[in-house]
Amino acid sequence: MQHDQSLERLVLELVSRNDYKPLKPKRLAEQLKLDQDQLKPLKRALKHLVKAGHIAWGPQHLVLKSVPTKKSNEIIGRFRRAAGGYGFVTQSPSESDPTPADLFVPENKTLDAVDGDLVRAKISRNSNRRDLRISGRIVEVIERRNFKFVGTYFERNGSGFVRVDGQKFQTDVLVGDASSKNGKAGDKVVIEMVKFPTSYAQGEAVIVEILGDRGAPGVDTRMVIREFNLPGEFPEAVLDDARQQAQQFDGTIPENRTDLTRETIITIDPISARDFDDAISLEQLENGHWKLGVHIADVSHFVKSNSELDDEAFRRATSVYLPDQVIPMLPEIISNNLASLQPGRVRFSMTAFIEFSEDGIPIQTELLRSAIKSTRRFTYEEVDDYLQDDAPWREKLSSEVFQLLRDMHTLAMRLRARRMARGAFDLIIPDIEIDFDGDGRVVGAHKVENTESHQIIEEFMLAANEAVARHLADKELNFLRRIHEPPSDMKLRDLRSFLNDLRIDVGPVHSRFDLNQVIELARTRPDRDAINFAVLRAMQKAIYSPRNEGHFALASKHYCHFTSPIRRYPDLVIHRFVGDLIDGKRPADNFGRQVSIGQHCSDLEQRAEAAERELIKLKLLNYFSKRIGEVLPAVVTGVEAYGLFAQGLEIPVEGLVSLNHLPPDHYVYDRATRTLSGPRGNLFRLGDPVVVQVVRVDTDTRQIDFRMIERRPFAAKNEAVQQSKKPKHRPVRATGSNQSRRSKPVKHATESRRPRKHK
Repeated sequence: MQHDQSLERLVLELVSRNDYKPLKPKRLAEQLKLDQDQLKPLKRALKHLVKAGHIAWGPQHLVLKSVPTKKSNEIIGRFRRAAGGYGFVTQSPSESDPTPADLFVPENKTLDAVDGDLVRAKISRNSNRRDLRISGRIVEVIERRNFKFVGTYFERNGSGFVRVDGQKFQTDVLVGDASSKNGKAGDKVVIEMVKFPTSYAQGEAVIVEILGDRGAPGVDTRMVIREFNLPGEFPEAVLDDARQQAQQFDGTIPENRTDLTRETIITIDPISARDFDDAISLEQLENGHWKLGVHIADVSHFVKSNSELDDEAFRRATSVYLPDQVIPMLPEIISNNLASLQPGRVRFSMTAFIEFSEDGIPIQTELLRSAIKSTRRFTYEEVDDYLQDDAPWREKLSSEVFQLLRDMHTLAMRLRARRMARGAFDLIIPDIEIDFDGDGRVVGAHKVENTESHQIIEEFMLAANEAVARHLADKELNFLRRIHEPPSDMKLRDLRSFLNDLRIDVGPVHSRFDLNQVIELARTRPDRDAINFAVLRAMQKAIYSPRNEGHFALASKHYCHFTSPIRRYPDLVIHRFVGDLIDGKRPADNFGRQVSIGQHCSDLEQRAEAAERELIKLKLLNYFSKRIGEVLPAVVTGVEAYGLFAQGLEIPVEGLVSLNHLPPDHYVYDRATRTLSGPRGNLFRLGDPVVVQVVRVDTDTRQIDFRMIERRPFAAKNEAVQQSKKPKHRPVRATGSNQSRRSKPVKHATESRRPRKHK
């Protein structure tokens, strides 16, 4: 029996066709060639799609493709709750309104909505002329994002309660007695909501799992996995599908693949990587042009459309990179073996051959199915060592590989120079990675450098993604792009006000070239970090969508994700488009279907990133809960009317410095310039270097409070962040489930393969 989510996809594909006519569920099942025992799951899937607004019920229970029309004073969107109880409803972009405004919802008008719920809200007239926000009230919760939550169990007046972590609810939730599950007061538990709390009524829930003592090893990771509803073990049917693929694969090269196994091809990855989804070849032609080969693991060969593997990959949408383990999108049989471009083994790939002029201008692109055999695996550290002094490597490498590395560096730096010249951003913001011992406890941190070896791979992945996107755009297809829209006018106005406060007059800030001028001016200034943080805050998030909006940060008109199909579902979608074109077929490029896939993948990508951030926060909170009174250098990352947020430089924990923990003064908050200032000469703004002291840690509310010790002069800000001392324990990148810490695929602003915090 197919999963409900698989049925949802089949329904959406059917109703999205231009020739679709409304059908009743029974006729719909016949069209989809479903068995009788799948009729009930189909009805469940239809009910879920209606609630989500993807389809609608018509007369006589017909299934319509159009969503119900809403009143002119209503919107449908995702609810985001703030710590103060109030929240915002965010609508999805559309062709008619690509940047819809958020709707402000006061605390007493949020109904029983929880952060992430899909809601219907009614827009109200704002009686406060000084408040320019559009406000309203929630009238219906259409779809719940979560029914399960994590919290701490305790007893009061003979009844059991759970205080849900992270201030998701303003009140404690009534639950049954935890003793039946061997729970005790103080345990971390998972609850399932029976009745969601409102501003005037208490919530009720049942305990479904006891996670254990909050301080026990691994409990924090299990908490985040449950809290964000991250996927667990692969279903047996999915593993069976993967095993069948393994049995069928013998390395024989079929006729429809170009044999590149004799070519000099290499991989460059982190030292701990176990899956290799990209490989590089490069040669200089007789006319001086370059022929770059970017060879990407052909996951589509093993993950067939609508198969068990495909359904599960779509459901997961992305691999999740937690600090101490990886939750993969595909089983290891595929990701670490069949599709991994391991050295010395025949592997199937999708190849993009891109011809560049001598100075790096793309001339033409050829896409093909191929079979490769990687000549050698390099780590980033080895390539950096080669680039620093290649003499010792002459004896270690063949002449072909030795020259290949040198040519790769030459072309990559030319591509990078051209990319920067056309207006792509290069924000300089420190990237710190925390280290763990074998039990998952924080033992230190280190700075991650963006070295030239990383830049080589970054440029080639960007080039391949752009080349494939241009190719699909030339075919006039609706395909799943990676789009990054320009900052809003309001955010640009705020940025200019901030710059004016720093006495930086750059004139109007409208284009990427204006922003690059700001970044360039900041390079030699002592307040560089303050300016870069302000530019970063002005940026939008990159998402997946078939809308042709370009990629603002990359200064790219056409961009998609092609280079990480092992770890991202959108890349697999693009591979299938490319495969159809290679076979002479036109891909099924339904715009509505691509919108649906893009929203799903964008949502789950953001969920994965939020889960990673939350677990890092939890581990750092536990680390500092035993270090009350510790003093650490930090940088101001947020300024609000009630205080400052500061993040440590050596260990990236973020905490609040409330007004009563600042030097005594009568502070005034300026929203436009993000500053707190007082008549006694105290001034704090985004990016300021400070020294703070840990005064309180609350692991339940997930907050840490700092006291301001010192506001450092700006001159101290240009000092490099020192790497922390090596921990006594060997740093661990992964524990459990036999998963190594893989290199992450590209994301956000500049879309390099290696993640950096400003992207």
